[in-house]
Amino acid sequence: MQEAIAKADALIEAMEYIRKFRRKIVVVKLGGSVLDNEELQKKMLTDVAFMSTVGMQPIIVHGGGKAITRAMTEAGIEPVWVQGRRYTDERTLAIVEHTLIHKTNTPICQILKELGCSSMALHSLSSCVLTAETLRLNGEGGRKLDVGFVGKVTTVNGELLQTLCDDGTIPVIAPVALDRVGGRLNVNADSAAGEVAAAVKAEKLVMVSDTHGILMDMKNPESRISSLSEQQIKELIEKGVITDAMFPKVEACLRALDAGVKKAHIIDGRIPHSLLLEIYTDIGIGTQIVKNNGSH
Repeated sequence: MQEAIAKADALIEAMEYIRKFRRKIVVVKLGGSVLDNEELQKKMLTDVAFMSTVGMQPIIVHGGGKAITRAMTEAGIEPVWVQGRRYTDERTLAIVEHTLIHKTNTPICQILKELGCSSMALHSLSSCVLTAETLRLNGEGGRKLDVGFVGKVTTVNGELLQTLCDDGTIPVIAPVALDRVGGRLNVNADSAAGEVAAAVKAEKLVMVSDTHGILMDMKNPESRISSLSEQQIKELIEKGVITDAMFPKVEACLRALDAGVKKAHIIDGRIPHSLLLEIYTDIGIGTQIVKNNGSH
């Protein structure tokens, strides 16, 4: 009986949020272990299906870095990294495209279908919503570093995404973009998610990763910071608290906030229902990032 009452209480708490976020777009970036573990993936996509069922409009942007590295190793190609970006020659690009589309995007759409949701695969072999230009990184002495077929997103087809959302369809975006002449470019999934959230003026951007959020001390999972403002984020970058893998996530969050997205969140996809807990409860379980500091 107590358990049933607790469930009803949880639904009542969620009601306020369900009402608040009805017909609002939430961009969910899937990455890390969630993509490597079928069980975790199904649980996370069940949360996305719930959001869609109660009237929210989720858009999924996914990565697939670990699967790409595995596929490259199987093909006898040693991954090369330049300032955290995967050097992408033609062979690597073919592996990236094949892995992201067939090994990641297609299964996500299949699971959503099994969960009773309508979804649409958006990638370089179907309707591509991402346009990019070749990325050149800044090297020493002002030199530009070539990273091959790697792109920086320049435009997002927000109209198509809005139309799909209004139709009750969940867009599932793979981070391979087209350039102006129709060539393919490998783009960072975190950055792509930030640009997608900016283009559709999403209510929220949620980055699903393998960390509990932003930690003051990387070695201490208990040091999670629950809420940060844009200014506090910049201070943590200067202090060297936010580094490496967290940097593109935070950069994407700031890009989204600058474009009018209300809140960005970084959550741990390994925690059961982390997506629903972050969106539909008062406390949340990750780190939320807002323009100016406020409560969860």
